[in-house]
Amino acid sequence: MSAPPVYLDAATATPLHPVARQALAAALADGWADPGRLYASARRARQLLDAARAAAAETLGVRPDELSFTANGTTAAHGAVLGGLAGRRRVGPVLVHSAIEHSAVLHAAERHVADGGQAVSVPVDRSGRLDLDAWATAVRSPGVAWASLIAASHEVGTVQPVAGAAAACAEAGVPLYVDAAQMVGRVPVPAGWSVLTASAHKWGGPSGVGLLVVRKGTRWESPWPADERESGRTPGSLNLPAVVAAAASLRAAAADATAEAARLTPLVERIRARIAAEVPDVEVVGDPVDRLPHLVTFSCLYVDGEALLHALDRRGFAVSSGSSCTASTLRPSHVLEAMGVLSHGNVRVSLHRETTEADVERFLTELPGIVADLRAEAGVVGL
Repeated sequence: MSAPPVYLDAATATPLHPVARQALAAALADGWADPGRLYASARRARQLLDAARAAAAETLGVRPDELSFTANGTTAAHGAVLGGLAGRRRVGPVLVHSAIEHSAVLHAAERHVADGGQAVSVPVDRSGRLDLDAWATAVRSPGVAWASLIAASHEVGTVQPVAGAAAACAEAGVPLYVDAAQMVGRVPVPAGWSVLTASAHKWGGPSGVGLLVVRKGTRWESPWPADERESGRTPGSLNLPAVVAAAASLRAAAADATAEAARLTPLVERIRARIAAEVPDVEVVGDPVDRLPHLVTFSCLYVDGEALLHALDRRGFAVSSGSSCTASTLRPSHVLEAMGVLSHGNVRVSLHRETTEADVERFLTELPGIVADLRAEAGVVGL
């Protein structure tokens, strides 16, 4: 009998939390009506929506009227960037962002530039950490309206100096938007931000729910056509049962976050140490200490990344790559490129609440042989 599959791609999507499953089933019965109407079933739906908003806001430490639900994390990120720029268009046309932002933020920046705006990318060091001096210089420049910083790298796990970046923004009078998708529900988000986004399927909620938090006093204007829903911050009807499940699972994940981080951190450290010691010509990337507790990325020389992912999948391991350096694109991940690290044969392993020590041990036991076989097939031997 073959071993059961091992899912190690929580940074993309985490398996549904049991609390989310229970809340979703309950809300499907009571949360189907339009919460904007006045009849009894609609009023019940409104109560569910208000309770979900209050629960999510309490977990994040914000006011309920500062938090809006969106159709997904990408929509929230687009709204955060484009809405911030729209709200402060009189200040200037410049967006400052790190070189390792999520593609959703970079695509919003591209739209801004295509519409006549400007975008300034701030570099990171080899560990993937923001250059704070360069950031401070960038946000102090004339015409800067908005700044965007990912709280922790979704590809290599390095935690960014959010507090320092926020202090530089405050001194320059520039609001800071923080993409906290990999932090929310796992580790506390540093203070100092004006706008925050997150995505439910990263913490064990259902897919199709994002969070957009706009602090009171922040000049922000919806980039979408006018809509009365969600305080005008995001258009269209919400998937209310999914929203309820997202809020319930966020509260559950946050309550367990400290214990879960303590459980996963040594597993990630084991992966980092064993791979470096047992797989020749490999580079484990990202900050070794100031990092997320659940994510580790490494790159193997003389191995095609796509081939490695397929080989791991055939052995029952679901992982992802921070690199798009495949035969079809021949271009590495923009994050790895910005860091100046090896991008060939890149693998991202990210753990979750269901990951066991046995899962990690099995992965570490089989990986060296898989890499060696691929190198042998490519004619690379004697390493």
